[in-house]
Amino acid sequence: MTFRSFFPPVRTLMGPGPSDVNPRVLAAMSRPIVGHMDPVFIAMMDDMKGLLQYAFQTRNALTLPVSAPGSAGMETCFANLVEPGDKVIVCINGVFGGRMKENVERYGGIPVTVEDDWGQPVSLQKVEDALKDNPDARILAFVHAETSTGACSDVKALCELARRHDCLSIVDAVTSLGGIPLQVDDWGVDAIYSGSQKCLSCTPGLAPVSFSERAVARIRGRKTPVQSWFLDLNLVMGYWVGSDGKRAYHHTAPVNALYALHEALVILHEEGLEASWARHRRHHDALRAGIEAMGMSFLVDEAHRLPQLNAVMVPQGVDEVAVRKALLERYSLEIGAGLGPYAGRIWRIGLMGHAANERNVLLCLGGLETVLAEMGAVTPGEALPAARAVYSEPARAKAA
Repeated sequence: MTFRSFFPPVRTLMGPGPSDVNPRVLAAMSRPIVGHMDPVFIAMMDDMKGLLQYAFQTRNALTLPVSAPGSAGMETCFANLVEPGDKVIVCINGVFGGRMKENVERYGGIPVTVEDDWGQPVSLQKVEDALKDNPDARILAFVHAETSTGACSDVKALCELARRHDCLSIVDAVTSLGGIPLQVDDWGVDAIYSGSQKCLSCTPGLAPVSFSERAVARIRGRKTPVQSWFLDLNLVMGYWVGSDGKRAYHHTAPVNALYALHEALVILHEEGLEASWARHRRHHDALRAGIEAMGMSFLVDEAHRLPQLNAVMVPQGVDEVAVRKALLERYSLEIGAGLGPYAGRIWRIGLMGHAANERNVLLCLGGLETVLAEMGAVTPGEALPAARAVYSEPARAKAA
């Protein structure tokens, strides 16, 4: 057998993640490697913490990237904050709320679920009722931006409920960080995790997390050891935070991947958070105009719809797999399939980070309309003019 170097095709990534990566980020990954205890690398780590604090809008000292994907960020929060017997209110309105529940169970906690229909935000009334019914609950966990449906929940209101009932909050911000408003300190978030591969437009493999002083006190005051050695923040803090100016070796950090995340965060800082949020909204508005011009609709009501993750209903009688296959083969364009009860019923179209741009929106709408028109599902010639009309609006041009 002969083995050869791997050269992947150039794709336009408009699925639920990973997203397109800025060329500056890819270039950063190729910079010379240094040791993970090298003083210059330690200095970059400190810089990275500041950049993450900006992205999360927090002054939390314990703000860092976990050396693993977003799912490990989730596990970091639950492994460190849930002890055996702890009761945790878990909100489920899609796939990733369900994963939170599994984490609670695996770490010996007792999950109390608050369930809402997929495509709906987490119900504040249901959460308040659950907290009243379970005065011994210690944590409220929920997803800010549910990637399986494109629904956005009210972080500020949910965290206020948690604090009112003396609970810590754990928030999944994997798809929201950098794409929509997120104010960790102002909204009273206690523990939050994200991923590098979505609106930050970095390569997959790193999970930014941040913990409030209340959460850190809970971690330090545990009665039982954290069940994961690798994710035990009592140990990780020795490397990322240090003591008396010294860093303790914990693991070999993914040096070049961290170069990439640092560059991605520099790019976000250069653009500015509010400008990034506005850009994601503007390109969503153009995409929405084109989708609706073709006679299609969205799963999530506009008031709760994510601009960066668009769940589009598949027209009746259309083979959605065939459409995705045609887009990939003919346009080298990737969009995502539905999950759970919406498998085969929706497409998930991502507009995240570097991928949220006019070229991608027009490519996606043009390709989708061409393929669907060939199937007799839509009338051609409607989508692109509708999107261009949005882009021609002067007030919106400044926001991009």
